[in-house]
Amino acid sequence: MTTNTIAYIIEGRRVRQRRWIVVTSILAVLSVVLCCAMLMLGNKIYPVQDVLRALTGEKIKGVSFAVNTIRLPRMLAGLMAGFAFGIAGHTFQTMLRNPLANPNVIGITSGSGAAAVFCITMLHASDTVISIASVIAGLVTTIIIYLLSNNGRSFSIGRLILIGIGIQAMLDAVISYLMLKSAQYDLPVVMRWLSGSLNGSKMNELPPLVITIVIFAPIIIMLGKHLSILELGEQSATSLGVNTNKTRIALIVSAVIMISIATSITGPIAFVAFLSGPIAKRLVGAGFSGAIPAGLVGVILVLASDLIGQFAFETRFPVGIITGILGAPYLIYLLIRMNRKGDL
Repeated sequence: MTTNTIAYIIEGRRVRQRRWIVVTSILAVLSVVLCCAMLMLGNKIYPVQDVLRALTGEKIKGVSFAVNTIRLPRMLAGLMAGFAFGIAGHTFQTMLRNPLANPNVIGITSGSGAAAVFCITMLHASDTVISIASVIAGLVTTIIIYLLSNNGRSFSIGRLILIGIGIQAMLDAVISYLMLKSAQYDLPVVMRWLSGSLNGSKMNELPPLVITIVIFAPIIIMLGKHLSILELGEQSATSLGVNTNKTRIALIVSAVIMISIATSITGPIAFVAFLSGPIAKRLVGAGFSGAIPAGLVGVILVLASDLIGQFAFETRFPVGIITGILGAPYLIYLLIRMNRKGDL
């Protein structure tokens, strides 16, 4: 390898690194702007100085209650759930080398959702019990899908996706059955939750999600290089010294726990996990981990969609309705493209 070739490779890496830093910084700034907008906008628009005074504990008539009790929990729920959905979706899509392999499509979110609906309608359980049940159900659903997709001879990503779609349909039927059997006064709560909504978010609901992200997001970020190597395939990753089984287990457990806790709090916000990874990958390019950019794209999608749902129409729509409108056309396009390429 000549000196010019080495210099060219090093310069290419520097260009990609600068692009990653610039794009990630822009995404972070957009996230902060949207967070500020969530605190300022509502039935009444408050200036920045009043919002800051309310956040620092100063009592301002009308402002303190609106900002600290309603808008701040809503903003934090959207911020953390968006990051969790984004980084978890990116993890599954990269690890399984397929844009369809995300928790929304392959049934993991539906597993957590079915457990949460059961706890809400049949047990009238506390938020803590709902979170624990969602995590357990998400992990169990993941294990079942993996075992069914592994026929003992080989593991097929296409088979996993198809089985996951079937499991999702079955779990959605379970959710429908639970709704039919539930008390009438539980239905509004379940419907709001199933649509994916930040309405009614409370500060006391957020600590489990905060703790989960603080613990598991760094694991996924630190394993970002190994995740990129897994994208090359099982044999290539093994030859490069990656312990594929341990790495895959750590990534799956971290992603499932994050997305299950987020789902238990905000409901299954449609297509955020599905869209965040491809958008982030297109923006930052190849060569560096897309975990953080994907998480930030998830934040932007959730907060921007929530603002659109609140203020762009005469009727206010939950955030999941808006993200569903954004994601459904892309899913149809992706299915058509993959079918033409023979990937399905």
